[in-house]
Amino acid sequence: MDERVFDGDKDMEQIVVQIRDKHKGRILLELLKALDFVHTVKSTEQEDAEPVDFFSFSGLWANRDINIDDVRRKAWPRQSA
Repeated sequence: MDERVFDGDKDMEQIVVQIRDKHKGRILLELLKALDFVHTVKSTEQEDAEPVDFFSFSGLWANRDINIDDVRRKAWPRQSA
């Protein structure tokens, strides 16, 4: 008989499964919880993200004194040697 001592999560494998059908997902969770070799079962529901309207950001820089050169200078400052 193999009597290994588990050092935290080091000797455990983690499996991520994405389920389309919530009902079938709950059935799978219950099945996994019933198995003696499964240590932990976690479930996270992904919320349906609302689509973002790209054009809703138009005018984001309106009435601001900024241009592309300013943005580039701030984003990638040159490092003096």
